[in-house]
Amino acid sequence: MKGNLSTICVQGGWQPKSGEPRVLPIYQSTTFKYDTTEQMADLFDLKTNGYFYTRLQNPTNDIVASKIADLEGGVAAMLTSSGQAANFYAIFNICEAGDHFVSATSIYGGTYNLFAVTMRKLGIDVTFVDADSSEEEIDKAFRPNTKALFGETIANPVLSVLDIEKFARIAHKNGVPLIIDNTFPTPINCRPFNFGADIITHSTTKYMDGHALTVGGCIVDSGNFDWETQHDKFKGLTEPDPSYHGLAYCKSFGKGAYITKATVQLMRDLGSIQSPNNAFLINLGLETLHLRMPRHCENAQKIAEYLEAQDQVAWVNYSGLKSSKYYELAQKQFVNGASCGVVTFGLKGGKEKSIKFMDSLKLACIVTHVADARTSVLHPASHTHRQLSDEQLIEAGIQPDLIRFSVGIEDANDIIADIKQALACAYK
Repeated sequence: MKGNLSTICVQGGWQPKSGEPRVLPIYQSTTFKYDTTEQMADLFDLKTNGYFYTRLQNPTNDIVASKIADLEGGVAAMLTSSGQAANFYAIFNICEAGDHFVSATSIYGGTYNLFAVTMRKLGIDVTFVDADSSEEEIDKAFRPNTKALFGETIANPVLSVLDIEKFARIAHKNGVPLIIDNTFPTPINCRPFNFGADIITHSTTKYMDGHALTVGGCIVDSGNFDWETQHDKFKGLTEPDPSYHGLAYCKSFGKGAYITKATVQLMRDLGSIQSPNNAFLINLGLETLHLRMPRHCENAQKIAEYLEAQDQVAWVNYSGLKSSKYYELAQKQFVNGASCGVVTFGLKGGKEKSIKFMDSLKLACIVTHVADARTSVLHPASHTHRQLSDEQLIEAGIQPDLIRFSVGIEDANDIIADIKQALACAYK
């Protein structure tokens, strides 16, 4: 669907015909009926489009995926069971045992562990780089067998802002795609394809759902990376797939090759599907995404400015602050300079004071989740990044006193009042 992002949020994806339901239906069925054996055989051979088993594709899922693809400006998308699954599939779709990829160090702790531990068990190696390093330094991490460069638009939880254009130059210089996790800004605030990214992932669990109701993920392909120019590097896409009678994805599906392979090969074999019911709920969230994101950012800006003015606060990180090292980059990459609704900060007195402050909050709740309508708080070193060693925490930019404060869409004055009373309790 073409149109402004707000219109796509509301009406993208599902386009009902005369007599059909106005609201996206939930196709709550594992199977789909056909009249002849040949019809089903053609589906299995990818000779025709259609649905036969929800593990591979489902109409509800595909409609929601198409809306997200339109929001990001991509050619195709695939829903997954979680953001973790999306990041795994995005890499595994072009990497196999013996391959290598490069990732920014400052990424979500679960993703870091996926890359550093689990993918290495599969024989896929990774090199982590400081995203703020020079192009020359990052370039040194590439090897002949490197297949991708990965980063987060806004790193969770340290909130460093990735220079997407710089990362795109490095990736393309080395003949590999740039994969960007765009979960925190969402396409409402940033569209990485406009800055040279090739593939985008999302944890739809966060702002896209927006209500902490359902877990999900998504992969979006720009269709811009020319796999054939790197034919020998990406043989999984450019050469015949023996599991599909010698079908070559690039030859058969053109710009849709990457998502087609992820769907019919990886989802077929690994099965990390999103349920149609979950896709339905995410679609409800998407319908108000364009309304919620500005409110999240407006509130976060007020909270960041308030925290910066408090004597008990040691430091505040939010790219909307002029004191932020990422302020100018944020003004360039984000719509109206608005990044997301998450603020990180530390308190004088270190980890002990941070924990006491968190335990004293009343409106904001301590939860694992982030980026929904309700204000929440988390101590990453104790929670989401607990699996990392002290050395890995430092490498990832996770300070012992770091508080991740996810600002909701409540009245900002009420959130500030809660922070004020919690600070008073922490420093009695």
